[in-house]
Amino acid sequence: MKNYFALVEKDAESAFGVRFPDIPGCFSAADVAEDIVPNAVEALQLWAEDMPVPEPSSHKAIVSLPEIRAALSEGAYLISVPLIDNDSAVVRANVTFERGVLRAIDAAARERGITRSAFLSSAARKEIEAKH
Repeated sequence: MKNYFALVEKDAESAFGVRFPDIPGCFSAADVAEDIVPNAVEALQLWAEDMPVPEPSSHKAIVSLPEIRAALSEGAYLISVPLIDNDSAVVRANVTFERGVLRAIDAAARERGITRSAFLSSAARKEIEAKH
């Protein structure tokens, strides 16, 4: 999985703005901090559907860019955003769980009115995004 650095900026009276130095024109926004990464993941996915995505630059290369250094000195910060392929093909996977964990998964899925697969997919996506 590829990860891209994104610059997060926020003015006092605005939403969080997110842009990708490696991908000019790909940007996102979030009203609250908790939505920064999920919204950035979605923006990156949508961009990759229609446009070629370059290889990600290293942290060293990104922070060496003058405009990034300037933004960082003014309070912006970098996050790492995973490019999760927006491939909606459904595939079958055989996984193994402890019985108690599987019961808890099924109970949580039932409470939410979704299938075990939908619950596990959502939980995995949140875990991948949380790492960044």
